[in-house]
Amino acid sequence: MGLRKFGPNDIVLNTMRTNPQVEYLIYDGKVYYNNSPYHSGAFLSNVLDVTGGAVSLYEYNIDRPTTDGTDPITGELKSVGPVVDYGKITPWIFKGSARSSFKTTAVFNAGETFTNEFAYGDVLTGSYPMGGRIDRELMWLPGERNVEVDLRPAGFSSTGDQTGAELWLEAGGVPCVNCPTYETTPVYPHFYALKNRFNYYGYMSDYYRVSSSYGAGWDKATQPLNLVTIPAIMYGSTIKKGSISLKWYYTGSLVAELRDSNHNGELIETIGEYSGTVGGVVMYDEGILALTGAWEIPGTDTHWVDLSGSTPVSDYPKWIYFAAGAYDGVNVASVGESFSYNAYTISFQGQTDVQVYTLFANAHRGKVNYSTNPTFIEYGQSLTATTSGKVYAENAARRIKNTVSSSFVGHSASFKKQVFISRVGIYDESKNLIGIATLADPVLKEEDQDYTFKIKLDI
Repeated sequence: MGLRKFGPNDIVLNTMRTNPQVEYLIYDGKVYYNNSPYHSGAFLSNVLDVTGGAVSLYEYNIDRPTTDGTDPITGELKSVGPVVDYGKITPWIFKGSARSSFKTTAVFNAGETFTNEFAYGDVLTGSYPMGGRIDRELMWLPGERNVEVDLRPAGFSSTGDQTGAELWLEAGGVPCVNCPTYETTPVYPHFYALKNRFNYYGYMSDYYRVSSSYGAGWDKATQPLNLVTIPAIMYGSTIKKGSISLKWYYTGSLVAELRDSNHNGELIETIGEYSGTVGGVVMYDEGILALTGAWEIPGTDTHWVDLSGSTPVSDYPKWIYFAAGAYDGVNVASVGESFSYNAYTISFQGQTDVQVYTLFANAHRGKVNYSTNPTFIEYGQSLTATTSGKVYAENAARRIKNTVSSSFVGHSASFKKQVFISRVGIYDESKNLIGIATLADPVLKEEDQDYTFKIKLDI
């Protein structure tokens, strides 16, 4: 059957926007995604292993047994290629001259790098399962966001302020040429990586800015900050504005909620005496919740909270402690029994834009009336009329099989050209087949009929 070109109105490109609903429940150091419980398997108490409460990226090593890697008979390590067989799928790659590597390279000693610590020929391995999950980081060192690093080389001293670079003298009083200085290193690198982004979103709301004199004023570099990060696999291209709800439950009762009700990134208290107060901001495209609300949540009592990651202290529930237990090591065992009084939910809608091609394949009357199916030609006819060393001619008098049904038994109806269309092939400009649309049932097309087949393709 001949090829036919799509017309200017036969191809339509649309964008389909979806907004899937996502909800997390955080309680006692565990995270539940869309109310899915932890599923026990034959070999693991949780089939997703380390990705409980998350989305498994590749569905590898789900409920697989593990071994110590030794052969039960010889006692020697079993290997599959250059990798020890511990019973799980393990991604691996050689370090070669092409310098191919994983996007992130796991190291076993502090300071190891792909460039310096791995020799050519070394095997780099990864691990599965891999999961997309939320994370929480409480930044609690007001006024101590930086630490100074002494870059003075041995044998040098300063003649002035040691935090400056007025004059550095070598032993014997000879001034140095390239005077070293003190540098500062962020205690919380994630916050410093986001400083420019916070200020960028200041056009939406002043509450984004790192420092501001708006209202009572603030400086995010010196105040407690609670960062909750959501991976893009959970929401798509962005989080839908106006869909975020953060709820705090105390002994089973809802006592506080933050919502982005103004659709501008401000997370506003909606319940109680602090209603209308901004408790943080959200970065919709990056999937980051930055909570700064430090007021005591009414209806709660003091309990042990983990502020610094070391010794728990007693404090009232506040928004800077929201989502405690989300993969941060905080739970009842590490904090105290009263920690179990608290539960948190994070709900929002994601946004994913899918490009959809709609193709209209037209089978016009008088066309698309021949089939490449061998049964289209009446059986028993010669393919060629004549053939020799110089001439090859097909039989021009071959008859098409008459498939027109008759109302009478044993009687053939008059011949009428017709075909059964069962699939539509789509070709690119170089006539390469790039797709096939198959019909559920073949469609009968007679010569005086027009048909249009509507094909949709997600890209």
